[in-house]
Amino acid sequence: MKARSLLPAAVATIALFASAVLADVDPIVIKGSKFFYKSNGTEFFIKGVAYQQNFNGNGSASSTTDSNAYTDPLADVASCTRDVPLLRELKANTIRVYAIDPSKDHSQCMRMLQDAGIYVVSDLSQPGLSINRDSPSWDDQLYARYVSVIDEMVKYNNVIGFFAGNEVANAANNTQATPFVKAAVRDMKAYIKQRNYRPMGVGYATSDDAAIRENLADYFNCGPTDSSIDFWGYNIYSWCGQSDYQTSGYADRTKAFADYSVPVFFAEYGCNVPKPRRFDEVQALYGPQMSPVWSGGIVYMYFQEENDYGLVTVSGSTASKLPDYTALSSQLAQVTPTAVNQASYAPTNTQARACPPTGAGWNASATLPPTPNKDLCGCAMKNLTCVAKAGITTESVGQLFGTVCGLDKSACAGIVADGSTGTYGALSMCNATEKLSWVFNAYYLHQSPSNRASACDFGGNAVTQQPSTPSGTCKDLLSQAGAAATGSVSSTPTAGGSGGSSSGGGSGSGSGSGSAASPSATKKGAAGAVTVPVVDVGLVKLGVSLLGAVGTGVGLILL
Repeated sequence: MKARSLLPAAVATIALFASAVLADVDPIVIKGSKFFYKSNGTEFFIKGVAYQQNFNGNGSASSTTDSNAYTDPLADVASCTRDVPLLRELKANTIRVYAIDPSKDHSQCMRMLQDAGIYVVSDLSQPGLSINRDSPSWDDQLYARYVSVIDEMVKYNNVIGFFAGNEVANAANNTQATPFVKAAVRDMKAYIKQRNYRPMGVGYATSDDAAIRENLADYFNCGPTDSSIDFWGYNIYSWCGQSDYQTSGYADRTKAFADYSVPVFFAEYGCNVPKPRRFDEVQALYGPQMSPVWSGGIVYMYFQEENDYGLVTVSGSTASKLPDYTALSSQLAQVTPTAVNQASYAPTNTQARACPPTGAGWNASATLPPTPNKDLCGCAMKNLTCVAKAGITTESVGQLFGTVCGLDKSACAGIVADGSTGTYGALSMCNATEKLSWVFNAYYLHQSPSNRASACDFGGNAVTQQPSTPSGTCKDLLSQAGAAATGSVSSTPTAGGSGGSSSGGGSGSGSGSGSAASPSATKKGAAGAVTVPVVDVGLVKLGVSLLGAVGTGVGLILL
């Protein structure tokens, strides 16, 4: 294990990079099922490393006391200065980051990566702002978060694209969350086009769950191209130790994706049983059997942490190589995947998959949730008489939904979001406070005039306001939504960095997650049960299925 301090040599190192690499890297583009350098048409194979320290996943912590704080690795100049030379020495050409802060400056780290010839794939979510498999939603605050990441990262030509979700559905009993992720894919692709940004892919990173992996791959690829993924990331940890192409299941997975119409790559790989890792799978991944189908992969993970997947240990300005680093570096140095040229490449696998039918083992409708529209949500809020007070806690929001929907099911029809049946209220994409205000008001209006004076209280959590008279676009939006908000709204959200955001207090996303998960978990792959990292996603559960909860917290209403 060799330790080195890089900060004293930072200026010289960066200058060396700058002299060896063009000022602007060649963007990566997609044609058929392959990546290419835009200018010269050479096929691009991802030789990547996951790069984010002390990250528990997108709100995956199961305890309400866990923090959703994270460190943006692309805004940490000191760490980038220390680590980018080691990534380059490793012969990595891509990193995956799981959460960035769009409000921070990423120019210095992105420049270092660019000068080292290293590209970035970024997840769009963050802890506390992501799609929860147990209580899924696709709302205006999530939309705002996702587009803000795109707005920030489009500045840099070495950004390949984005993941709209990571292992959201990981078992047959939570596949109903999948339509919400696919809606995010659809809307982020549309946003990139609306803003006239350069082409950047939007994909999904899936787990290797044998019960649903084929349906997941089909589902995200089926239907109109406007809503299907641009690339498919596969988190797979089935090659352990001295395995081989057949035993690991790699042969079966390669056969399964041989005719897939978009690029596929390993979004995470690198089983750590036994240690140290040998990384023999690198030769298979970039070899003649797999490279015609797979576009490379991303090793989990750069930093050594409790789950024991690290390539290096770090302390301040010093990074120390571990045996895994040396083994991976040696393996990557030996690979030369057979590439095709973009100009002569004529894709034959252009047929999208058929959407899997719902039934036993698959519970995701092909009908997707509506696009979040802050204009509609804001307009609806101005038109209400009874609204939720600002500052209601996340726990209380869940209880209050259960209360109102239990007492008056019809009041909640406009906010229902059921991915299994494809039933979505027009306001299901508004944030939690906006949706709560809508159901408060619907319940209020359903009372007799003589009872309304006391019907807008809800334990002191509601207040009356003077509604405005809708006109123009607002009137048109409300007309499309309908009086019960069960209609379809064809208008698209206003484009812009905050175009999907609403200023209402509270959030449909909250913080934390209803997903019981930890930074590592046990999964069973082709090679048996192995310990793999889980970078999970999730928001706070609202505590109820909006139309299924009956009578929950009825005592909270004071009439």
